Amino acid sequence: MTTGGARATSSPMSKIPSKTEILEWISQNPTLTAKRDIAKAFGIKGAARIDLKRVLKELAEEGHLEKRKRSYSDPDRLPPVSVLNVIGPDPDGDLYAVPMEWPGKGDAPRILMITKASDPALGSGDKVLARLTQVQEDGYQYEGRLIRRIGTSPKRVLGVFRKDSNGGRIVPIDKGADREWIVAADATDGAKDGELVEAEQAGPKGRMGLPKARIIERLGDPSAPKAVSLIAIHQHGIPDTFPDDVIAQADAAKPVGLKGREDLRDLALITIDPTDARDRDDACFAELDTDPKNKGGFILWVAIADVAAYVTPGSVLDAEAKKRGNSSYFPDRVVPMLPDRLSGDLCSLHEDVPRACIAVRMVLNEHGDKIAHDFHRGLMRSIASLHYQEVQDAIDGNPNDRTEPLVEPVLRPLYAAYETLKLARKRRQPLDLDLPERRIELGEDGTVHSVNFKDRLDAHRLIEEFMVLANVAAAETLLKKKTPLLFRAHEEPTPEKLESLRETAQAAGFTLAKGQVLQTSHLNRLLNDAAGTQDAELINISTLRSMTQAYYAPAHIGHFGLALRSYAHFTSPIRRYADLIVHRALISAHGWGKDGLSVEDIERLDQTGAHISETERRSMMAERDTTDRYLASYLSERVGTELTGRISGIARFGAFVKLDETGADGLLPMRSLGREYFHHDAESQTLRGSDTGLTLGLGQRVTVRLAEVTPVTGGIALELLAVDGDAVKQSSRSPAGRNPRGKATKAKRKNDKVKRKVTRTRN
Repeated sequence: MTTGGARATSSPMSKIPSKTEILEWISQNPTLTAKRDIAKAFGIKGAARIDLKRVLKELAEEGHLEKRKRSYSDPDRLPPVSVLNVIGPDPDGDLYAVPMEWPGKGDAPRILMITKASDPALGSGDKVLARLTQVQEDGYQYEGRLIRRIGTSPKRVLGVFRKDSNGGRIVPIDKGADREWIVAADATDGAKDGELVEAEQAGPKGRMGLPKARIIERLGDPSAPKAVSLIAIHQHGIPDTFPDDVIAQADAAKPVGLKGREDLRDLALITIDPTDARDRDDACFAELDTDPKNKGGFILWVAIADVAAYVTPGSVLDAEAKKRGNSSYFPDRVVPMLPDRLSGDLCSLHEDVPRACIAVRMVLNEHGDKIAHDFHRGLMRSIASLHYQEVQDAIDGNPNDRTEPLVEPVLRPLYAAYETLKLARKRRQPLDLDLPERRIELGEDGTVHSVNFKDRLDAHRLIEEFMVLANVAAAETLLKKKTPLLFRAHEEPTPEKLESLRETAQAAGFTLAKGQVLQTSHLNRLLNDAAGTQDAELINISTLRSMTQAYYAPAHIGHFGLALRSYAHFTSPIRRYADLIVHRALISAHGWGKDGLSVEDIERLDQTGAHISETERRSMMAERDTTDRYLASYLSERVGTELTGRISGIARFGAFVKLDETGADGLLPMRSLGREYFHHDAESQTLRGSDTGLTLGLGQRVTVRLAEVTPVTGGIALELLAVDGDAVKQSSRSPAGRNPRGKATKAKRKNDKVKRKVTRTRN
């Protein structure tokens, strides 16, 4: 009998296979375990299927197999992202599809394709990648929405449409774009002159040697909501389409079986993610340690998607992933590092689906210290895909139907393990900033529906602590095995930034002592002293600004902010290339296969670290620009209203204010501060009025009027009304924003110069 997904003999058999043979087949072919698959593998036909059913039932009763609705060890439902085969429209014109791979019993489920006007025409025989939603309808069990046709990813362009008599042309907004695209009259989708559009290549070059395009989406005004993130993506040069060969390689990938792996499918691993998560790359499981020598301790498992099994060194998938460096996240879309076939399907740890993983088993003592760990390359199956709020609700006594059976056996041990890790964290004293993040929520039309604070639940902190510990374990293992890797490096603040923070703290009445080796505990003491005071936000913002930016490098520098000597990124290989490098290093260190670090990987670690550090900064800037534009758009209808906030920055040309309600940053231009001259002191980070003595500094509470908003740039201009509750007193000088004394001085100097000339002439 062959293994690893190959079929067993296909010749008819009168003899039913033994239970041992059946179990061996299932273990080696985890995606082909329905009764029909087993019957096909062993050539069992007709009445012999009854005997096979009896044997499988006995195996299930004996506890060797888990009986499910349609299979004996595989899920009875499709993954949320699947490859489909279009079977053509029915007499009513509805388009249906079936999955290319179906491990369940009986006929494959039918999928109704929900298409948009911008989708390409689909016909019978087309293979597509689609996002699925399970439904209960007569005649079909899923609704599918097209992601793309298999094997192709037409080149796309974002630009402004210019209408002409032949149809039109598209002027790209991409940086460095040096040519326009031609759009035929029947491919404009009704676009109007001056509209921002997204188009895809529609054929060979047209007139004047320019490429032909077909408009697939009209975005309207370039400042419209749907255009916001696309503009940032293109302006910052973030690749948002995959080359055809990359798509083809991803589409050709098959699920990884058990061969060469440990079977971890009996572990009650779960994933906990945001409600809108598109990929699930980490799962966890905890239980009390039964070792009498570790009373009160825990065994904690963290399993991570084995992306390295699909993205191998030197492949086109690898080259594209390295080029992107990371995924980029925006309020309305994600630009993934890997194609959907991998990021949303084969590499995503979906519920009830066997998935390849690299897992770390960590032993914790009762004080939260990691006293041992080891890594495993295995095959897992998540028992539940949960989101943060429902997990927290379950622990708080309000479980839903999904979480109720998991509370005692699964969730409480996770939280108990987390409680011990909190003890270790308290001793370690990582930097503990209190700067709540805001979440932009969009409506169906793409406009900002609301701006709220992101929840910070214990469920979030639990996952963060588990991931930090797994990252530490990866770095320690690779250091011990002397295997090259990319560390996540974070250096301590520079002396200049530290002195600036010290001055800000002293001005607010707090102390950051000199003459000692800086530790995060010193900064946490300052943050704790400021907590609950009117200067708390000032101290938190100033502390954050004193930090250096983290980066990737093969040098073992440590992570200052987390107070860790050894730290590497291991837990998010679907969205970060650095983690993929660490996975390959673990594969090489353990001798797990030929898909570990390549010679080129090792030789280019310095360059790779510098490159992906830059792509990370690129994504952060694009995400920040997008947020600024969305917030400006949200506030654009409120010009003239009064708002409150805190001064978050001081510059020669004015002061920046972070608004309380939205977290948007607005500018108080110098001209709006009053009818006097303001002196800028860079050292103390203040602006001081020469007449009134009004002093503006970091952290002050202000009331402002929203004066001007420019959504296309994200610009917000403010007018100052009050500082720390006191109305701003206006100077009697005029005109506003100018220094009359300076003007008079210039006039006097001019008159004196004329007088000197006259005197010399007369002499």
